[in-house]
Amino acid sequence: MPSDHNVDIQHGCTTVASSPKAKTSNTKPRHLPPYHVLLLDDHDHTHEYVIDMMRSLFGYPPEKGFAIAEEVHTKKRAVVFTTHRELAELKRDQIHGFGTDVRVATCCGSMSAMILPAEQ
Repeated sequence: MPSDHNVDIQHGCTTVASSPKAKTSNTKPRHLPPYHVLLLDDHDHTHEYVIDMMRSLFGYPPEKGFAIAEEVHTKKRAVVFTTHRELAELKRDQIHGFGTDVRVATCCGSMSAMILPAEQ
């Protein structure tokens, strides 16, 4: 079995023979398809909860969190983030695990979210 390593006994060093370079194609790398993370309305969470969650999970300023809370309230859903599928799934799961809204006595848990392919 041939070895790619050559040992220089006189100097005690190992050299690695270079192999021929692989042919490169002229195709561009494919981008992962985008997915939207949608926050869904449920009437059990306050605007303050949404603002806090958006700041904590996405780093959004209060103004953007408020705009998202308003959109969820009026349109029953809002796109809060667009990314590749794996990160969208993580963000959806983080929303599901954010916890109850302590400002609402009847709140039973986190808000709901889902992911959908973004239209291209």
